[in-house]
Amino acid sequence: MDALIWILMPGFVAVGSGLLAYFVMQSRMDVAIAREREALAQARGSLEAERVALGESLKGAEESARRKALDDFLADIRLEQRHYVREHKVLFLHRRSLVLEERIFFRNLPLSNWIQHEILLEEGADVDKVVRTLSAFDNGVLRIDQPRALKALR
Repeated sequence: MDALIWILMPGFVAVGSGLLAYFVMQSRMDVAIAREREALAQARGSLEAERVALGESLKGAEESARRKALDDFLADIRLEQRHYVREHKVLFLHRRSLVLEERIFFRNLPLSNWIQHEILLEEGADVDKVVRTLSAFDNGVLRIDQPRALKALR
């Protein structure tokens, strides 16, 4: 029996030391995996933050490009006006009317036909002043360089 213990004891010690080495290595692997997962989580977080920042900057760039394109387009739109005074003479009746014609251009291409207004002029009326007050198209809409006045809701 004594010989059997001396034969089996090294086997038990070998199995015990093997199990001990296995558990130590398993705990080392768990620590290494935890560190790798932490590094991976940090990398994913930084990539996500970069992706969000890049998306926001891309949206900002797209909006500024769209706004610039719209500003360039609106800068190429212009309003052409012409006017003349028409006089009607019927016996003793002498009537003067102002004929105002307008059309919209994009660069050199007309976007609309001539829109014509005829307004009766009173005696001594200033033709240039009347022309400035009348327009079929709102000049504030067609020009960007002059900011439009905002209307307050009441």
